Amino acid sequence: MTENPLDQPAEGEPPYSGQPSSGQQPSSGQPPYSGQPPYSGQPPYSGQPAPPPPPGQPQGYAQPAQAPVSASDARMWAMFAALGGIIVYFVAPLVIYLIYKDRDPFIRRHAAQAVNFQIIVGIIEIVSIPLMLVLVGILTAIAAGVAFYVFSIMAAVAANRGEPYDYPYIPQMIT
Repeated sequence: MTENPLDQPAEGEPPYSGQPSSGQQPSSGQPPYSGQPPYSGQPPYSGQPAPPPPPGQPQGYAQPAQAPVSASDARMWAMFAALGGIIVYFVAPLVIYLIYKDRDPFIRRHAAQAVNFQIIVGIIEIVSIPLMLVLVGILTAIAAGVAFYVFSIMAAVAANRGEPYDYPYIPQMIT
């Protein structure tokens, strides 16, 4: 019969005896852990907190490394950020910004520009509603709607070409 590799301690680990360490007595008369070896190279539980990891080592759970975005995918997601606002307003570019902000600077820039633009257009539309009582709001709402579609399409075309695009007269709230 072959030995079970789980019964063997990991390399550099003291053998597990199934008895409590540092003079502690089990409360139920049975050894803790039922004689099972510790998981994947971890030392047996001693009742003491684990020492901090050495400097340079991640603490807790490390974030998985994010795969880089290819140039064609970056252009596609930047284009979706510009055009997504036409369908679901600022939600699409905001989600794209939050997902890709640390992975690709091209996507980050286009998505941030799209979110900024769509927030400003939304503010203009809200201000236009009370102005419609004096008929000026109708003109501002139409102008904002036309600008919304025209500049979104121009930004999508620039993103598809791999070029940066700045919406005109838009303050940079999200960078």
